[in-house]
Amino acid sequence: MTDHTVRAYDQELEALGRKIAEMGGIAEKMLSDAMDALANSDANLARATVACDVRLDVLQREIEEQAIMTIARRQPFAADLREIVAAIRISGDLERVGDLAKNIAKRALRLTGEPRIPRAIVGLKSMHETAAMLLKDALDAYALRDVERARQVWSNDVELDALEDSVFRDLLTFMIEDPRNISFCAHLLFCSKNIERIGDHSTNIAETVVYLVTGEVLPMDRPKGPSPASEFPQPSK
Repeated sequence: MTDHTVRAYDQELEALGRKIAEMGGIAEKMLSDAMDALANSDANLARATVACDVRLDVLQREIEEQAIMTIARRQPFAADLREIVAAIRISGDLERVGDLAKNIAKRALRLTGEPRIPRAIVGLKSMHETAAMLLKDALDAYALRDVERARQVWSNDVELDALEDSVFRDLLTFMIEDPRNISFCAHLLFCSKNIERIGDHSTNIAETVVYLVTGEVLPMDRPKGPSPASEFPQPSK
């Protein structure tokens, strides 16, 4: 390729990277704001979080269209092709993170004005902190092309699985102790699953980073924590 063509191609790849970075920033903020809206019963923040999802959808479409055009024009191979494929994959995962954060914000809206159990949200806050760190580390691994950090994200997702199991047990206990807690805790169960799925998408991003840098595909079977309890816990005496 001529120098002009090479520069143009590099600019196209850089543009994809910038859009991924923008998507990552939006997704991180949506997750943080959704959890704040849930914890603080903030309806305005919940609505703002839901509205942010539109920008993520637009960016994902732009990335896919730009990636397809770049493949058609440049016919890349090897590492360059992996760069474009990675952008498509990661944009899809970030769009899903936005959807899951939006789901949490919608739950926060539905819970506005309902009787609350502050101690029931403690476990979800811990889940959120872990999920937010996984997402941040996955995005940093992509920005820095840091394979080791990506592998750590892939391994550390098990911590979020364990937290989900703990939250599941706690929420069931609250529901058994007092049937008036059922509605509130049921909504929180859905939120905990959304947070756990955000961890899965962060792990997907980490897998993509490893593929991007090395060409290696990580094993299909990820490290997993315990699945949610199959038996209801006994109410306290």
